[in-house]
Amino acid sequence: MGRKTNPRQQRHLRVRKKISGTPERPRLNVFRSAKHIYAQIIDDVNARTLVSASSLDEAFKAENSYGGNKGAAQIVGRLVAEKAKKAGISAVVFDRGGFIYHGRIKELAEAAREAGLEF
Repeated sequence: MGRKTNPRQQRHLRVRKKISGTPERPRLNVFRSAKHIYAQIIDDVNARTLVSASSLDEAFKAENSYGGNKGAAQIVGRLVAEKAKKAGISAVVFDRGGFIYHGRIKELAEAAREAGLEF
């Protein structure tokens, strides 16, 4: 009966047709679950994850214990931007993963921008 994929996955596939990460400007991918939030910077040409941060990282757990709120998203956004700077990445393409640009996704994006990531 129903669809083979859920609406978020369909939106993500539609967006991914247009967005691709290059070595010069990789893709900042975001995924959120009920309890955690994850961010990866991906070079799609070489199929490599260059940098990642999530609410499961030790650096995150030193600051916060719960990963399912806006405060957690801000910390993860800052962490991924700091790691990207260390890796020499300054500009990315933002991939919201089919999620609406609101709430935790928006907070992560704005925190990454404030920490110096350009997108």
